[in-house]
Amino acid sequence: MKIDVISIFPEYLSPLKLSLLGKAQSSGLLEIEVHDLRALSTDNHNTVDDTPYGGGAGMVMLPEVWGKTLDPLMSENTDLIILTPAGRRFTQKTAEEFSTANHLVFACGRYEGIDDRVRQYYSTQEFKNRNIRVHEISIGDYVLGGGEVASMVMIEAITRLIPGVLGNPESLSEESHKFEGYLEYPNFTKPQEWRGISVPEILLSGNHAEIAKWRSQQAEKRAKDNL
Repeated sequence: MKIDVISIFPEYLSPLKLSLLGKAQSSGLLEIEVHDLRALSTDNHNTVDDTPYGGGAGMVMLPEVWGKTLDPLMSENTDLIILTPAGRRFTQKTAEEFSTANHLVFACGRYEGIDDRVRQYYSTQEFKNRNIRVHEISIGDYVLGGGEVASMVMIEAITRLIPGVLGNPESLSEESHKFEGYLEYPNFTKPQEWRGISVPEILLSGNHAEIAKWRSQQAEKRAKDNL
């Protein structure tokens, strides 16, 4: 999978080189490139924003600098993801859908967001004919300073579903949100007792059928407690 991320703070994305993502890139499973939006700004001040038409607080990111940055990245069969609080909610199902993509481009907005004509332009029939899809995505009902953190959340959730990225693929079949309506059961490791709290006896029994039943019950309980 090829991933491009566009930001005015490219150094913000440095964690994408670490841990499993770093290993996946070294092994050739992933290719992640971060682009500095200011590199294609058109004035000496590297301006990327201006005041909004119609008035209002804040600044809006200029469409031209986004267009110059996005144009060379819009290859055939690309998913352009615009991070915005107004977008569709990102879920595990969304991660699964994107995990089979060939090319993801993340547009990390700042200030009051990106001029909407960017979304409109890359949603035209011309780009649809090239199998380019535009998505407005939000990771939750809150506002961040920009799309960088949201893009990293999405990239980690998406790429760990690619075969070979996780060291133990069985982890995917047991983890949280895999089954609708359930959360992951509580987990324990050594020592058997810590600060007066013991590991549940059932987990020490060796009875795998009863352990599976207990874990299912605990997962269901967690789901109900979080409603």
